[in-house]
Amino acid sequence: MRDNNMMPKGNETDDGEVGLNTTSFEQVQQQQKKLVIGYALTSKKKMSFLQPKLEVLARKKGISFVSIDQDKPLSEQGPFDVVLHKLLGNEWHDVIEDYQQKHPEVTVLDPPCAIQRIYNRQSMLQGIADINLADCDGMICVPKQMVVLKNTTSSTNEVAEAGLNFPLVAKPLLVDGTAKSHQLFLAYDRLSLAELEPPLVLQEFVNHGGVLFKVFVVGDVIKVVRRFSLPNVSNCEKEKVAGVFQFPRVSSSAASVDKTDLDPRVAELPPKPLLEGLVRELRNRLGLRLFNIDMIREHGSRDVFYVIDINYFPGYGKMPDYEQVFIDFFLSLAQAKHNKIQCVS
Repeated sequence: MRDNNMMPKGNETDDGEVGLNTTSFEQVQQQQKKLVIGYALTSKKKMSFLQPKLEVLARKKGISFVSIDQDKPLSEQGPFDVVLHKLLGNEWHDVIEDYQQKHPEVTVLDPPCAIQRIYNRQSMLQGIADINLADCDGMICVPKQMVVLKNTTSSTNEVAEAGLNFPLVAKPLLVDGTAKSHQLFLAYDRLSLAELEPPLVLQEFVNHGGVLFKVFVVGDVIKVVRRFSLPNVSNCEKEKVAGVFQFPRVSSSAASVDKTDLDPRVAELPPKPLLEGLVRELRNRLGLRLFNIDMIREHGSRDVFYVIDINYFPGYGKMPDYEQVFIDFFLSLAQAKHNKIQCVS
């Protein structure tokens, strides 16, 4: 938060007495409460995140959003209490890391080095299967997967050696913010792999009843939204169907299943203790505060879940009440900073 004196400054009169400025004590308190958030977002992200309702709620709480000019040195802008960003490229990451080192008092959401890990699907899910959540009412798994860097034709033997069973979900290796990086394909046989463009990740398809759980994380807050996903693939289909099929992005807000009459065994949300344990571990391991987890429940099971994707600063506009959640989150950052200053002083 901005540095202001605790009491309004006085003006010394001719006879040596001190008189108060015209600024009231209440006005000074309001200035002290002001929280400035500098943001560097793509135009698409800005449009989806900085909705009118969010800005209205922010103004009422003394929070202002200031656009960061990428053509000017970041250190010459501000001052900021928080820097909120989602831009790609090594150059931008270098700018943020340099700024973070020179301005440790500013909260950066989130560190580029932490974000980088989940921009690569090879490293994105590493270590998740090792998380011990035995006491959390469920089990967390990751699908078997392998990386294809160059030739998909020669990778057919490697698929067998890796123990992967068809059909396979094919995803681009890098998540670079483009629509192409979110394209998903389903390959039913070995010959169809030649149609895919590397580098990519091949992930064993897990039947999950056609429902995906998007777990949104904002600091300590967890919100879960259900989405339609791919239907189960039967053994009969596996034998008769061949080729590669592209499927639409299942995270679309139009694909909500919340008002659909589904089998409770499929639509039931993951247990709260399991989600809390998983998110706590991922926050610590990834060093992120703004992300979402895509999860599915193994068909026929009540408590076996698979993490299939992790996304940094996702489309929070699809999360219920995201505006109030973020206002509370920003205020908690300000309070934590105030408490830290009080402890030091």
